[in-house]
This record gives sequence, structure tokens and C-alpha cells, in this order.
Amino acid sequence: MTDEQLLNNFNDSTINAARHQLDTVTSILHQNGTVRYLQPYLPYDNAPLDAATFRRAVPLSSYDDYADHINQMAESSLDHQQPLLSIDPLLCFFYSSGTSSSRPKLIPYFDSKLSKAASYIAHQGSAAILKRLFPPRPSMNKILWFIYSDNVTTTRGGIKVMAASTYPLQSGNANWPQLSFIVSPREVILGSNVEHQMYCHLLCGLRNFDVLDGIRAPYAIGLIKVFSLLESKWEQLCHDLEHGFPSLEVSDVAMRNSVVEVLGGPQPDLARRVRTVFEGNNWDGIVSKLWPNVRYVRCVATGSMEQYYPKLKHYAGEVPLLGGDYFASECCVGINLDIMQPPEKTQFVLLPTAAYFEFLPFDMNDADAAGKETVDISGVEVGKMYEVVVTTYRGFYRYHLLVLQNVMATEITEFASFFDMELSPKQLKVFVEVRDESALMQEESVVALRRCCSSLEDGLGGMYKVQRDRGEAGPLMLSVVNPGSFDRLSQVAIANGASASQYKPPKIIRNRELLRFLEGSALVTLC
Repeated sequence: MTDEQLLNNFNDSTINAARHQLDTVTSILHQNGTVRYLQPYLPYDNAPLDAATFRRAVPLSSYDDYADHINQMAESSLDHQQPLLSIDPLLCFFYSSGTSSSRPKLIPYFDSKLSKAASYIAHQGSAAILKRLFPPRPSMNKILWFIYSDNVTTTRGGIKVMAASTYPLQSGNANWPQLSFIVSPREVILGSNVEHQMYCHLLCGLRNFDVLDGIRAPYAIGLIKVFSLLESKWEQLCHDLEHGFPSLEVSDVAMRNSVVEVLGGPQPDLARRVRTVFEGNNWDGIVSKLWPNVRYVRCVATGSMEQYYPKLKHYAGEVPLLGGDYFASECCVGINLDIMQPPEKTQFVLLPTAAYFEFLPFDMNDADAAGKETVDISGVEVGKMYEVVVTTYRGFYRYHLLVLQNVMATEITEFASFFDMELSPKQLKVFVEVRDESALMQEESVVALRRCCSSLEDGLGGMYKVQRDRGEAGPLMLSVVNPGSFDRLSQVAIANGASASQYKPPKIIRNRELLRFLEGSALVTLC
């Protein structure tokens, strides 16, 4: 199927989205209607179900509703006579990319042909949109792609656990010749130390500066870390280019040897050119200074990643910063048809064959919002906010995909929040990391932080204000933490199994271990 045919088929599916959605939920229920999770809710006569009956019979769910089934699948051999969540074979578990706790959730990945077909169309459609904007150039066809295979663990029951982005690399079916457009060798991608891998990605990218077409990473936070490493390690990178081998800090022998081969011996002229760029000490538009032929930088910069967009624009300069698609660990959700738009203008077009979607009205000022019913794709209203609820081919039924809100001040580089229900009155605690902690000693900074507290409370909606007036909620607490605190959180999360490629700094914390860490890192706390 050609790219144009793919896009035409995709356009047809969106035009007839309501029909495709009914076909999708019918197909899911026909396939998985007998699984143990659904048995308490569905009729015993196996009569065909329509969407409306399904929504009335099966309650909305969250991850906790599946935890016992998932743990059973992870820790013991499965009873194939009574499938728990799906009748398809379980291939592995994916780590969720959300990090509200120190340990990621396990998302079962079943061998569903229908889900694979929808996922294939989504990824091929996304690639076709990119190629339409940036037609391939034979002479400049390499991508500096910051991907990491991550470690693969095994559950007590013998099921492999990995990141969703890792699966194509670790499933045993990786087609490395098809990945030859990535400038880094596979030994770098398959390495086990993320910082060393990132460094080697950069070294390979600098060596092949003249053939790079684009720079990519799954999420904006990943590229922020890349450029931060570039700022701190540029002298070492120049040294390595000049001498033709990577820093001795890179201890993985296979990775070192593969990078030595890419470098192709000492590169004194290239090292001199790169050093001249860095010694200018101007990071605005550094991308085109180092890689003059790069046409785009691409990553997900919406949602919790939006706060990193201005800094990435600073690095990218005139090079277009392209948006990503909405692919969750549970299913493909939407395609970004206009990838040139900034995060605040990004719109995702729903994939009506990927899952069955419902929409739960979300209004911070409506005390009765929690009791409202979902609407299907034909019932949504333009301009309103909804929480997405999905029923997937892979074992989730009327499952919440959480919507997160955030309020940012310009000096803040990272933040997270915790709603402490054990206090009386309960209290919202917000932790922020700022660019220059020494400025906190100045009186005007403390005044600015107090204004930030006030702005945050003003933005929390009518329900919060009512609870404050009744004394049911205490004043918002704002703590500024030590620089690097959120980096240490990422190290803990990755050590506990989170994917280095998919890691997202937590915005809503539910784990008291993380809360205690951030409280212990606080420099200043205001109420």
C-alpha cells in the first residue's frame, strides 16, 4: 500500500468514525466477551451486545481493577481454559510510561491481530505524513535517534517485561538492516548505561554531521537531557573526535568498539570545527550550527512535555520542531496530522479502529462532574474537555486514560504535586525545581513564589475553593527543591524498571516514598 493510499484509508476511517467505532467495540466484545474480567457484568447467554448495553453493564475502570489479574498472569502459569483479560496469547508486559509511583505499572501485551493491524496503519500513516513534508534525500538520509533498548526483566511466571518502544528491538524479530537509517550502531542502542548511550549517540551524530536529515527522541524531556549533556560534555566530545575513540568512561566494550568503527580514526578537522561552534558559547540555534543539513527535530511535546518546548525551541532555532502522535502503552489513540504546529495548537485525530473510545466530561468547577456519564465519539462537543476512556483489543475495558493539568511559571524547570489526604485538613503539596536556586535568597524571588502560590490556587477551580472556604482543604504548600532532585527521581524510576526512552517526570505523585524524598530535598517551603 502506497503512502497516499494509507492516508486516503485513514481519511475514510475518520469520516466514518462513528460506524468504525461501533464495528470496533462489536469486534472486541465478540473476541473477548467471555474473559473472566467481564463475566460478572455481561449476560450469560452470550447474546450479541451493542455499545449502549456494554456501557450500561460494565463499570468504568482504572489500573487497580486489573491489578489482581495482571499479577496472576505475571506470577504463575496461566489457566488457558479461563482467560483473564484476553483470549489472545500473552507475549510480554510493557512498562507504563507514567511515573506517578516509583515503580511502573505492567501493561499486558497480547498477540492480537486486529490490534496489530490498527497499530501498523497508525505508525505507517505517521511516517507517510513526515515523508510528505520532508521527502527523502538519498545523500542525507541518516537520523540521530535517541532510542535505548532498555533492560528486559522476567516475571516470576517467566513473562518478559520491557518498554513498548523496546519491543521491536528486543522481541527477537528486530530487522536491523531496516534500521540502518539510524546513525548510531545497534551496540549503542542495546547498551545498558543510558548516559553512556546518550553520549555515544551524540558522538556518532557529530561524526556524521553532514548526512543527518533529522533528530528524534520519543519525548521532549529526552532531548532536554541530550542538550544538557552536550553543554556539559562538549570538550570531551571534541577530544574524542580528535583522537578517534570514545571517552574511557564508556565501559561497555561492544559499544566502545562500534563507536570507534563509526569514528573511522582521528578527525582533527571535524574536532576543530565543532570546538569553534561550542567556544562561541551561544546555544541559541545550536542544532543548525552543528548539523547544517538537519531539516527537523521531532518528539512528543504535548501534555506534561509542553513545559520543555520553549527550551527545545531555543536549541532548535530555525529548525522546525515537529510534534509526535498520541500512542499510549495501552493502545494507539490519535495521529497528529499537522506536525508543524506548536503544542498548544496540536490536535490529534482519533484512530477509530484502534480501540473503542468514550469521553467523560471534565470540569474542575463542576462538583457533579464525577457522576456524569460518558459520551461516544458522536456526542463530544467542540471546546469542552474530556477524559479519554478506552476499551482495547488487549484486555482493558472502559479504562481511564488520565488527563493531567499543569500551571507553570517561567523560572520553573520541573514540578510535581501530591494531594495529602492523610492530613486534616487535606493539603495539596506542589514541588518545583528552578533554574537558579541562589536567586531564592533575594526578597523579590520570595514575593514571586508567593504570587505563584496564589496563581496556582486561583487555577484549581470552584470545587477546591469551596473546600478551602469550608476548611476541608488547607492552604496550598509550595516547596522549591534542590537542583537535580527530579534527575535523581528519574534514576530511581529507571533502576526500578521504568524505560529510559519513555520516562516522563511525575506530575501527580501517589507514592509516599517519592513524597518523602522531595520533602527532604526542599530548600524553601511556602504556604
